[in-house]
Formats: sequence, C-alpha cells, structure tokens
Amino acid sequence: MITPVELVIFDCDGVLVDSERLAVRLFVELGAELGWPLSEAEVIENFIGRSVASNFDQITLRVGPDRSALWREKFGQLHHEAVETELAPVDGILDALDAITLTSCVASGGTHDTMRRTLGHTGIYRYFEGRIFSASEVAHGKPAPDLFLHAAKQMGVSPSACVVVEDSKYGVQAARAAGMRALGYAGGLTPAEWLEGPGTTVFDDMRELPTLLTRA
Repeated sequence: MITPVELVIFDCDGVLVDSERLAVRLFVELGAELGWPLSEAEVIENFIGRSVASNFDQITLRVGPDRSALWREKFGQLHHEAVETELAPVDGILDALDAITLTSCVASGGTHDTMRRTLGHTGIYRYFEGRIFSASEVAHGKPAPDLFLHAAKQMGVSPSACVVVEDSKYGVQAARAAGMRALGYAGGLTPAEWLEGPGTTVFDDMRELPTLLTRA
C-alpha cells in the first residue's frame, strides 16, 4: 500500500528559482578564465544538483586551491549581481505553490544566505520561511540521501510519506536513496532521460505539479 503524501520537499535552484541558467553561464566564463575550460553541457553534467562544497572540491582538485578560492569569490560576486538583475521564478511555480495545500519545505545544496537572497528576490521566500534546509547542515550532499532525510526528520514526517520535486539527476538519485518518491522537472536544463528511474514521474510544466501530487 502506498503511503499518502504528507510532505513535499522542493529543491531550490531550477525548481523554484530559474537560477541554474545563470550559474551555468558563470561557471563557463570562470572556467575559461581560471584554467578549466567547460562547455555548458559539462557544467550541467558535473555540477548541477550538487552542493556548493562538493562543486568547489571538484574545482580545487582541477585548478588548485588558490584559483579555486578566486573562482568562488568571483562567482559569489557575479551571481549576486545576476540575481539582482536577471533572476525570475521558474515558469508556473507561483501558480503551483498557490494551489498546493500539502505541507512543504525546501532542501537544497545551496547555502542559507543564497536561498534567502534568491527566494526573497523572487517573492517565494514567504511560502517556506522557517522550513528551509541546506546541504551545509548534513555530512554529505546529493546524491547522498542525507539532506532529504534531515528535512523529513525536522518536519516530523516519515520518508515514505515524502515526495521530492527535483530537476537534477543527483537530486532524484538522492530522493530514491532516501526512500522517497520523486517528481523530476524536465522543463529546465537537465534532459528528461537523466531524471527517469524507479519511483520517479518526469514532467515539464510546473502548472501540472498540484495534480501530480494528488497522484503521487
């Protein structure tokens, strides 16, 4: 028997805010400048969906600690500027959030500071205030299940009663590892086939989300 859904766990970047396009562009620019030339596809493959710490561990191994530190500093500055001038909610997510009545939270590889800024800028923070969890709170980021299990525990809900809304292959892998159902959003940068797998429904329009949750 399938456990009824009690909690919807949202990823942030690429699910709530359309920030991954900005991040990919900046990673390509900084990689070319600091010694690791990357295509957009390579950035999506290697970085999207992982924690900030995990991403910069990769970068440090490739370009060394000094250039990695500079990369992180420049990315922070450029990302802040891009958020202020370009960032928008994911298409259809505000309509979906207004229609969803289930308890929800955010669990993201991003930092709390970044999420306060991106969710605040797009008017989404109010939907989740006090229910936002970061990979900085756990030992291992996605694709490990730690973050989703932590969010479920803090919210007092069994993993089997959780549905995760994700847009990256590492995110849906983490949901499966946590014993949670997943809704894989393929309307962003990640190819739909990267999201497919057991216990996962792939969709490409956020306006479908409230209906999908009734069937999860």
